[in-house]
Amino acid sequence: MDIHYVELFDYYGELFTEKQKEYFKDYYFNNLTLQEIADNNSVTRNAVHKNIKEILNKLDYYEEKLNLYSNKKKIENLIKNIDINIKEKIEELI
Repeated sequence: MDIHYVELFDYYGELFTEKQKEYFKDYYFNNLTLQEIADNNSVTRNAVHKNIKEILNKLDYYEEKLNLYSNKKKIENLIKNIDINIKEKIEELI
């Protein structure tokens, strides 16, 4: 499983159609094969593959433009070394 895309999906998943979310979750969370997803949805394996690839490309695009995930990681790194009271207040915000 590619954790990077799962984490990006946590941020940007709501930007996808219900069918795209279903394909992504089946593939990455439920560990179904492309063929199993295709059979469950009465589509071709190639259609599922194209959808998954499109989702991954869009996740990369959204992160490139919005940087939500990378900014969160930067903030987490910064708060590791600050006062505990300030750290707790910042963590409440994120």
